[in-house]
Amino acid sequence: MDQVRLARHRDVLARHVDSGDIPGVVALLDHGGQAHQTVLGDLPAGADTIFRISSMTKPVVTAAAMTLVEECVLRLDDPIGDLLPELATPRVLKAIDSPLDDTVPARRPITVRHLMNSTFGQGVIMAMPGTYPVQTAIAEAGFEPGPPQPQSTPDADEAMRLLGTIPLLSHPGEKWWYNTAYDVLGVLIERATGQPLDVVLDERIFAPLGMRDTGFHVPADKIARLATAYSNTDSGERVVYDPPEGQWSTPPAFRSGAGGLVSTAADYLAFLSALRAGGGPVLSRPSVLTMTSDQLTAAQKAGGGLVDGFFDTTTWGFGLSVVTARDDIHKTPGRFGWEGGLGTSGQVDPAEDLVTILLTQQAWTSPAGPKVYSDFLTSAYQAL
Repeated sequence: MDQVRLARHRDVLARHVDSGDIPGVVALLDHGGQAHQTVLGDLPAGADTIFRISSMTKPVVTAAAMTLVEECVLRLDDPIGDLLPELATPRVLKAIDSPLDDTVPARRPITVRHLMNSTFGQGVIMAMPGTYPVQTAIAEAGFEPGPPQPQSTPDADEAMRLLGTIPLLSHPGEKWWYNTAYDVLGVLIERATGQPLDVVLDERIFAPLGMRDTGFHVPADKIARLATAYSNTDSGERVVYDPPEGQWSTPPAFRSGAGGLVSTAADYLAFLSALRAGGGPVLSRPSVLTMTSDQLTAAQKAGGGLVDGFFDTTTWGFGLSVVTARDDIHKTPGRFGWEGGLGTSGQVDPAEDLVTILLTQQAWTSPAGPKVYSDFLTSAYQAL
């Protein structure tokens, strides 16, 4: 990478810190195995600061599920009903605005594949709360859209019981819906292995990759390294969302496969580097290629996406997004990864042999991400 342009990359990030857009940042670029790191602002442990990575949990949990597929413990097209009887015979709303009792039986059972590619029929409705009757039921069951709340969620069995009382939004396998599938996938992993999700991830992902600071909570001897998380009020005022001694300071009742992990730049680089290298010690190359390939049909993408035009240049693999078309300098077709709504991102660009990781403690106010995110990627790619 060009050293003068790397300095420009750092200056771009410094402007966002100096202006108050974000309190601090750890940015990591790894090009061909050579890492370039920028650490700026108010962080408790510099480059070793621990961040809540929210939805960057999804690729990690999906990778763990793929290890079970490789061992034939799970099979992609097997129904999940034996392990998750709460979802064995779902009913489906006749229309998104239907009353909760206006349903029909699902046309097919939910399969492992439907969880992996997020088409099992339930997820985030991109509409104002209260627009549809089902949104109230989703919120009351604890699956309301928004940042994770690990200390306000029931345990896995109760969460699945509550989820099973809500009709699906579409028939399994017919439409992409964001988020909820990976909470269900995490519970499926637990029941398939007979182990808590944190134990499964440690044995299959974290320990082999040396990810010592990644987990569903921060132990007492590391809590001083956990960044304060911030969000914004409707008027734009920055407020504390979660302090270090807050919701991630003790083990949660429910280990969220959709958004519960904390991690560091070095740990998440180990994970993404394994995917870039074809799986490393945790997965086979065909498994990584499957995870990072387009796993949606045109019909499954129709009317979906987190923001308008999401599927114009992006698709979804197993637990992560995959770029399909270039409409910006940082959008290389084949680039894969995902973001976290509490202010983080991790991406792999195989064509450029580049890993990009952005960790801030400032929550996003839109799925499209703030200016610091797009500026981070643009300035990273201009340095190539």
